[in-house]
Amino acid sequence: MRRADRLFQIVQELRRHKLVTAKRLAETLEVSERTIYRDIRDLAATGVPIEGEAGVGYVLQRGFDLPPLMFTEEEIEALVLGARIIESWADPALAKAAGDVVAKVEAVLPEGLREQVARTPLAAPADHMTVPLSVDAAAIRAALRNRRKLHFYYCNAEGRASERAVRPLALAFYGPVWLLIAWCELRIDFRAFRLDRMRDMTVLEDRFAEERGKTLHDFVVADRARQQDRARQAEG
Repeated sequence: MRRADRLFQIVQELRRHKLVTAKRLAETLEVSERTIYRDIRDLAATGVPIEGEAGVGYVLQRGFDLPPLMFTEEEIEALVLGARIIESWADPALAKAAGDVVAKVEAVLPEGLREQVARTPLAAPADHMTVPLSVDAAAIRAALRNRRKLHFYYCNAEGRASERAVRPLALAFYGPVWLLIAWCELRIDFRAFRLDRMRDMTVLEDRFAEERGKTLHDFVVADRARQQDRARQAEG
């Protein structure tokens, strides 16, 4: 759990109960009591009215509440449409997460804005052309987060098959196709792989560190340079 999320949960626990001990908070949030003491001290320093002491318990003064989330109508439309597009085009795990995000935001919005979420007249229908995948996109996202290499078999546009081991750098969506941007250890260069042409993918135990010349930033710089070269050639 991120520290910001933990601090929010501490406030929520204090709002639910009249008196909460550090031991109970530590058990609920699965951290040490020392961590809770430090978090309580930091919350109090930012103005959250917490009373109490170690060994006794903590109380949140009555009347305190977190400020409600405030959005403009266009911000709500952007949030809802983005979530609906993800629900329509992404893998099931990411689609569920998108729906959960909207539900969480809706739950803490003031009543008037909460109604705006339900009324947003923007949609991303699910009855569209999709490209079936034989690889797990959620596993690729996990590999991206954890910097784990991937091994898979790939079939290019000409039908030629090859075996690849890559450093995954990013996922990009060019509807209806998802692309994996990666450093390919076979070609010793950057490559973009269509997920629908990948098969028998395995997330390897090998972790990789950022290495100069093989990062996503390096890919963006190289790709921009290629686009500029093509533009100059077209003009010439």
